[in-house]
Amino acid sequence: MPKSHVKKGDVVVVIAGADKGKRGRIISVSPKKQRVIVEGAHMIKKHLRKSQQNPQGAISEREGTIHISNVMKSEEFDARAARHGVTAPVQA
Repeated sequence: MPKSHVKKGDVVVVIAGADKGKRGRIISVSPKKQRVIVEGAHMIKKHLRKSQQNPQGAISEREGTIHISNVMKSEEFDARAARHGVTAPVQA
């Protein structure tokens, strides 16, 4: 199990995939599977069965996992962009 370059609570940028360019805080890290959950990235729909809380059932949206190689710490990303003279997009 190799050492991870990110940990829980780090702010990262997704550098590959459908959510490329999104920034978010890491919610959890799974080192064995080499996957992370990033706040606001890779949103998936989860279908919930009928229950006391949801008499009709429901479709909830939550974050899915992203492979650890597809995220980079935002400080490193910004430093790399500054070296190459690329202006980073501003996100609120």
